[in-house]
Amino acid sequence: MALDVVNFSVAGADDELEDELKSASLVLSSEGDAEKDSRDVFAAALAEYGQLVQTLYANGYYGGVVRVRVDGREAAQIPPFDVPGSIRRIDISVNPGPQFRFGTAKAAPLAPNTEMPDEFRTGEIARSVTVQQAVDVAVLGWREAGYAKVDLAGQTITANHANAQLSASLAFAPGPKVRFGKLRQNTESAVRTDRIARIAGFPEGRVFSPDDLETVAKRLRRTGAFSSVTLTEADTLGPGNTMDIGLALVDEAPRRFGFGAELGSIEGLQLTAFWLHRNMFGGAERFRVDGEVAGIGSQHGGIDYYLDARLDQPATFGPDTHAFVFGSLAYEDEPGYISRSAGLGGGVKRIFSDTLEGELGAALLYSETTDVLGDRRFFLFALPASLTWDRRNDKLDTTRGTYLKAEAIPFVSVDTGGTGAWLYGDGRAYRGFGAEDRFVLAGRVQVGSVFAGNSNDIPPDYLFYSGGGGTVRGQPYKSLGLDAGGGEITGGQSFAVLSAELRAQITDKIGVVGFVDAGHVAGGSLFDGDGNWHTGGGIGVRYKTPIGPLRLDVAGPISGDTGDGVQVYIGIGQAF
Repeated sequence: MALDVVNFSVAGADDELEDELKSASLVLSSEGDAEKDSRDVFAAALAEYGQLVQTLYANGYYGGVVRVRVDGREAAQIPPFDVPGSIRRIDISVNPGPQFRFGTAKAAPLAPNTEMPDEFRTGEIARSVTVQQAVDVAVLGWREAGYAKVDLAGQTITANHANAQLSASLAFAPGPKVRFGKLRQNTESAVRTDRIARIAGFPEGRVFSPDDLETVAKRLRRTGAFSSVTLTEADTLGPGNTMDIGLALVDEAPRRFGFGAELGSIEGLQLTAFWLHRNMFGGAERFRVDGEVAGIGSQHGGIDYYLDARLDQPATFGPDTHAFVFGSLAYEDEPGYISRSAGLGGGVKRIFSDTLEGELGAALLYSETTDVLGDRRFFLFALPASLTWDRRNDKLDTTRGTYLKAEAIPFVSVDTGGTGAWLYGDGRAYRGFGAEDRFVLAGRVQVGSVFAGNSNDIPPDYLFYSGGGGTVRGQPYKSLGLDAGGGEITGGQSFAVLSAELRAQITDKIGVVGFVDAGHVAGGSLFDGDGNWHTGGGIGVRYKTPIGPLRLDVAGPISGDTGDGVQVYIGIGQAF
């Protein structure tokens, strides 16, 4: 082992500064590392001066003294070609000196409405990072006002050691107001050039804005057709103070497939798979086929089969409005009904912001069903619509944020002329607390209702049930509905589910969860008529993987008469 002992001392400093200095120390990180030889340790000792001085400056200490002794000799005085063959002890001492405050803190000229950091003013602690923040804020202010070529023209920074004051004067040269020139693609791509331009929606001729430039990059990235999108500002301005933007793209692999599985002790095994093409016709069109087989080994109902296909074309009606077409086939053998269905339709998708998007479509839906009312046929024209507001920090393992989704499907029966609507809402909130969000409190509310002039015009798969992994864990799958007599149940026209989880991260990989769910199903729309509640709860374990946490939940009923005994759920990702 090259290094046995490191002594690190800080004279008269508070604990916070001492902790920062120790965290920045390269020598401390080498202590006890048997793989580092004496040359590696000596190199760390020489670099220690700059590392610690930089940390002192960052905290407002400009008169500090740093000493690094290697086996009793000052490291800076040891010739670089006379490195000791072994190093056993390093002593590091830091005398921070007084903490400096700003005597003068000026930046000019500034763009209108630029708010400089509160810390950059006379009398505040003169941290070097504050000066850099002031430069960054001033430059950004000018760029947001259209002055893309703003430059820090001069700076005067003087330390008065007698008064422990730092004076900083920053001078900026905004240059001319700039307008966007041409978007110039300088790499090849399998996506056609005209489609790239349409997707990007480049604001040629408009006053320069860094936000507009980032929006162009986001539009291209969200197609999924490119693994890398890079925009580069031209070094020189063109006629009329226009600035061209270079575009470099790296194509993503066009095809992708994936699969998943989820197991419930009552619900049985669910298998899912998808196949995706990211550039179907050369215009960044996304074609995806999803298949699912559910209920394998289920104790309630039979096996369900689903097949869905969807084609999305970006920038059909402007850069933020896409078009899509879809088709679906399904066979569902559920506790309350059997359905054979097909659907075909299309619509538009609008991206309002990074967190808000909506869809509006039109579809023909056909199904043949068997339930307590016998064999029936439904042929509907529907207008499915949805609005999603997603502010989660991580979709696979959320620790902070909110998620809201509202769906509505107004429909009319092509056979009878009867009308109705299916409504559903899903709201989730997450709050992390403790160091690095070690603990997370998560809550979810699901509500739904369906109504029609004649309840016989409502397909059985539009009715609501509660119980199982997606609603109330610990209760059997779709076990709560309405009593139809003869031991049969049917779905209700309204339902609500409330879920709460407390998640705790025990190690970097392993977490535990405690949860409780409650579900309600009512006979009439908008919660009219008779209804029933049931609840369930339990504990779970999570194991982090690159594709999301592996989930194991063990749950049982708390109230209600729809089930008994323990149920087990295994899957990928958090429950919600």
